[in-house]
Amino acid sequence: MRVALVAHAETWRPYGLTYVGLVGLAAGALAAPSPSPWQLLGAWGVPTLGWLAGLYGGDYFDRKLDAIAKPHRPIPSGRLPARTALAMMVICCAAGAVGALLLNWRTLGLVGLALVAGILYSTWFKARGLSGNLVRGGLTAFAFLFGTMATATLPPPYLLPVAALFWLHDASSNLVGTLRDLDGDREGGYGTVPVRHGVTVALTWAAVLYAAVLALAAAVPALVPQPRPAGWYWILLGIAAALGASALVSILRAPRPLSPRTALRAHEFFVLERLVLAAALLALGTGAGLALPLLVAVLVLTWLTQRIMRARYEFAQVAPGGEKEGMNA
Repeated sequence: MRVALVAHAETWRPYGLTYVGLVGLAAGALAAPSPSPWQLLGAWGVPTLGWLAGLYGGDYFDRKLDAIAKPHRPIPSGRLPARTALAMMVICCAAGAVGALLLNWRTLGLVGLALVAGILYSTWFKARGLSGNLVRGGLTAFAFLFGTMATATLPPPYLLPVAALFWLHDASSNLVGTLRDLDGDREGGYGTVPVRHGVTVALTWAAVLYAAVLALAAAVPALVPQPRPAGWYWILLGIAAALGASALVSILRAPRPLSPRTALRAHEFFVLERLVLAAALLALGTGAGLALPLLVAVLVLTWLTQRIMRARYEFAQVAPGGEKEGMNA
């Protein structure tokens, strides 16, 4: 039982699990002036269930690649049966669909599109360069749009640029994430941007997309009618931009060939950065009274779980000195 629970916990990636709910919550707060607690809970919970479904499904569809590049992960190591991962994906999808139906029946079409996009990403687009990163980014845009529909009948047109912001942001961070898997993706036949074109091209695309994100973010307060005071929005956006820029610069300055651990550290910055970005938008919708305590809580959880779990999940066993034991990363 303990082995099974640990395998599920590894599959959940707790260091990334709070992000999509925070995105949905920010969307719900921006879409309606006085949403109910139930609506905000749904804006958080349903995207989180969809994210969990994607994690189980991604590990199920990637099990052959992981058997080559990361055999220590739950499915290839035998700690989590593939059929169990598939069943959990279905259960999470079903629970999310029920929640979506209770909140706003119109969201079911969006949930269906997100499910199809997630499966296509895992089974086709992930191995096909920049299109895979863009499809992956679109999943978070779907989560944002769902959040708006948790508190409003349809997504307000003025929030569509914010959905585009998250689309471009997660395409950028996903590109950075592919850098740590360069060797394994090449061995497994996945044609990601760094496999096809090298680290420099992948980093350039990530920087271009991130610059577009910041440009859109700078325009958001002017788009939102009657927002809360924007002081904390600008402060949090500045912190997010500093974290994102630090991650990109660290890769730019790193020796070549780029080590997987250096790439992982850069992506760990992005995992923290995106929480700050989502909290900035939440502050614009609800004020700092909710956004700041929630941000502190999710940052602490994310930092701790990244420190405890992430290197082991990516690179198998890590010895006390920081070097991996076993397979070559």
